[in-house]
Amino acid sequence: MHKYVYEFTEGGKDEKDLLGGKGANLAEMTRLGLPVPPGFTVTTEACRRYLADGVVPSELRVQVTRALRALEDQIGRQLGDPEDPLLVSVRSGAKFSMPGMMETVLNIGLNDASVRGLAAVAGNERFAWDSYRRLIAMFGKTVLGIEGEFFAEAMDAMKREHGVTEDVDLTAGHLEELVEVYNKLVQQETGRPFPQHPREQLDLAIKAVFDSWNTERAMLYRRRERIPHDLGTAVNVCTMVFGNLGPDSGTGVCFTRDPATGKQGEYGDYLPNAQGEDVVAGIRTPLTLTGLAERDHASADQLHAVMRRLETHYRDLCDIEFTVERGKLWMLQTRVGKRTAAAAFRIAAQLVDEQLITLDEALQRVTGEQLARLMFPQFDRSADRTLLAQGLAASPGAAVGTAVFDSSAAAARAVAGESVILVRRETNPDDLEGMIAATGVLTSRGGKTSHAAVVARGMGRTCVCGAEAIDVDAVARTARVGDAVINEGDVIAIDGSTGEVFLGDVPVISSPVSRYLEEGLEAVLEDADEDTAELVTAVDRILAHADSARRMQVRANADTRDDAARARRLGAQGIGLCRTEHMFLGDRRALIERLVLAGSAAARTSALEALLPLQRSDFLELFEAMDGLPVTVRLLDPPLHEFLPDRTELSVRVAIARERGEDSADDEALLAAVDRLHESNPMLGLRGVRLGLVVPGLFAMQVRAVAEAAAARIKAGGRPMVEIMVPLVGSVMELHLIRDETDGVLAEVSDREGMTLDVPIGTMIELPRAALTAGRIAEAADFFSFGTNDLTQTAWGFSRDDVEAAFFAAYLDKGVFTVSPFETLDEFGVGRLVRVAVEEGRSTKPGLKMGVCGEHGGDPDSVHFFHDVGLDYVSCSPFRVPVARLEAGRAAVTLDDTAGGLAGPR
Repeated sequence: MHKYVYEFTEGGKDEKDLLGGKGANLAEMTRLGLPVPPGFTVTTEACRRYLADGVVPSELRVQVTRALRALEDQIGRQLGDPEDPLLVSVRSGAKFSMPGMMETVLNIGLNDASVRGLAAVAGNERFAWDSYRRLIAMFGKTVLGIEGEFFAEAMDAMKREHGVTEDVDLTAGHLEELVEVYNKLVQQETGRPFPQHPREQLDLAIKAVFDSWNTERAMLYRRRERIPHDLGTAVNVCTMVFGNLGPDSGTGVCFTRDPATGKQGEYGDYLPNAQGEDVVAGIRTPLTLTGLAERDHASADQLHAVMRRLETHYRDLCDIEFTVERGKLWMLQTRVGKRTAAAAFRIAAQLVDEQLITLDEALQRVTGEQLARLMFPQFDRSADRTLLAQGLAASPGAAVGTAVFDSSAAAARAVAGESVILVRRETNPDDLEGMIAATGVLTSRGGKTSHAAVVARGMGRTCVCGAEAIDVDAVARTARVGDAVINEGDVIAIDGSTGEVFLGDVPVISSPVSRYLEEGLEAVLEDADEDTAELVTAVDRILAHADSARRMQVRANADTRDDAARARRLGAQGIGLCRTEHMFLGDRRALIERLVLAGSAAARTSALEALLPLQRSDFLELFEAMDGLPVTVRLLDPPLHEFLPDRTELSVRVAIARERGEDSADDEALLAAVDRLHESNPMLGLRGVRLGLVVPGLFAMQVRAVAEAAAARIKAGGRPMVEIMVPLVGSVMELHLIRDETDGVLAEVSDREGMTLDVPIGTMIELPRAALTAGRIAEAADFFSFGTNDLTQTAWGFSRDDVEAAFFAAYLDKGVFTVSPFETLDEFGVGRLVRVAVEEGRSTKPGLKMGVCGEHGGDPDSVHFFHDVGLDYVSCSPFRVPVARLEAGRAAVTLDDTAGGLAGPR
């Protein structure tokens, strides 16, 4: 017979997979000799079996009977005995904490007969009827599916009838009346009386807890927290102890340290004459633990001792539930407590100082996501604010500025010294200039993985997307929300942490952690208060340890001198991706347009000659900012349509000119060229290496600019470390052809400048064919860098800009994704391509340097995969460099099993 039931004396805290978190910790406290009411746990395996078969395993009923009889023998009472009843609670407990998501039923075993026996044994008639009314209400809602409001309304009516305001003011007689009302309600809503047989109550409650694993709210919570759906929940059957026996009883929740701030000391709430759900429901104002000590000094002292012992045993902040029954303390639950980002860093550092954990363990106790939260600027929430609309919190932070409705206006106002918010229906690559200039981005359309969201996060810009209540009219340069109108130049504020949009100015408070990362520890400590000093010192200490522990380097994706300099301040060890197409936006776009549309060799040569000095200057600035660190320059990789005139606008212009009889020869020639180059799917068209092979001289011009800038830097006493990366290679022959051209240009510049330029030439692995033929491509490559954004698009057959708004939300709701594959790498699919490419590439060239330059390089979960697969570095936007540094360090130390499920879809 498969074992589905374990007594609390049989398990321990390391058996969460089997016993769930609550059951494992109850067993651990029992093993430690703490005062835990006896009981047993039904395993997660039983839940999974039930969910798969649709029926409770027959052997489970037998095992529950045996465990229940053992419990009855230990307590000396029987479940539902009419004279001296044993009562039990039935509570859920999954491997990962899901507070409030699943079900609990207290006081199982009470019925019309045993309630009187309980009253006699306890010598407290009110307590017995109070416990019975709680059972009927909880059982009715949880097990029988009756709307909870019906019971709440009946309670309120009873209090009004008898002129009282608090539950505790109802007498035993009032509560007996209420039980009668509740019983009638059950009969009315279900067509049957409330179950009187205690074992039927127990069996139905266990089944209800199993069923609660797949409620809508539980599944939504798991999707949000990325907890696998196939774990199932355990069920804990525990002897009832009663906090509602009178003023010498009560129930509470406490923490061994403040989970909000990390301050040392004991924090908690205690509610006299109450059961556990009363504390959670907030029906009365609770006492502090000091208040408990004033009422019951002995129980408070015992609780303090237990808290200290549990924190020492778990070596972490503990979250504890307890009950005092007529002066006797009982422990109902403990777990490692959830905490804020600031508390996580403070507590980790404190526990190192107290010699309870090592620095490696402290590194495990914090996450990159928590560090990112500490970096975002924040609004002063004490200030007056006018809420305008609510959107999606796409990129955290706080931004205030004048509303502008196109990129050129954003750039112009920013140059003039204004702080601006770019407001669009949605953004596209043409908006990049404005997004760079703006302090924040607001769109009325799009989700958390839309263009606006992805780019804003990459740049560290605050972003609110999908604020559907805002009607944006870019032509009129206005936005409307009901009767309110935002005109260009009006001040608005957006909170990327909440998705809120405010009208008018809202004061912003700089993040001390962000200041520390940019300016250094001493600069922040000069004017920091005690709490801030403790926080930034803890972050500095743990981040420094991450840097010493990590194997992977962290580089930045940067295309300008300013971005490169900021990345270096934030700890980047080079540039892993310089996207040269970003250097041709704004006024320079016309030069690329001339090159692509050139109808003769002379026109093409003229366009290239105009581009060369601009590129050389760009690269020289980058090499100066990153002197002594590697800079990987990706050759031009634009989807062609981004550098061509708009086909529709051009067609309209030609048609109007023809109708008016005006000369349109130039526009007609331009339209013919655009028609010739028009592509149905530009993302899979003439771009990357294909453009370099089809447009003669384009890549050669860029390589020459790189080489000449490097030579100039060397002559100036610098130490440029340049790498050239060829994009979108799918065949080794493509790389051979570009490499031959590149080697020739490098040799020519070297000879002319009288020096040797050592410039490695590699490729981006961003197509499935490239990953699957990596062994051959490695023959012609000095390094690989994985472009995981395009690799995800081509592996899934997704056009990100099209599919995110179309159906990603539905895929997340249906559980196809636990997270967007553009946010966190799909380890099962795209990750396998990466792994194959690494293995094949290094089988051809052992020691081949490999990195990743997609934005997955800054995603905490993805960083761990890249460490595991053996990459040498990750590269991400400057803002995410500290996060990647921390996570690369965490990946290098042995992690415990506290994270959520595997990343990505299965």
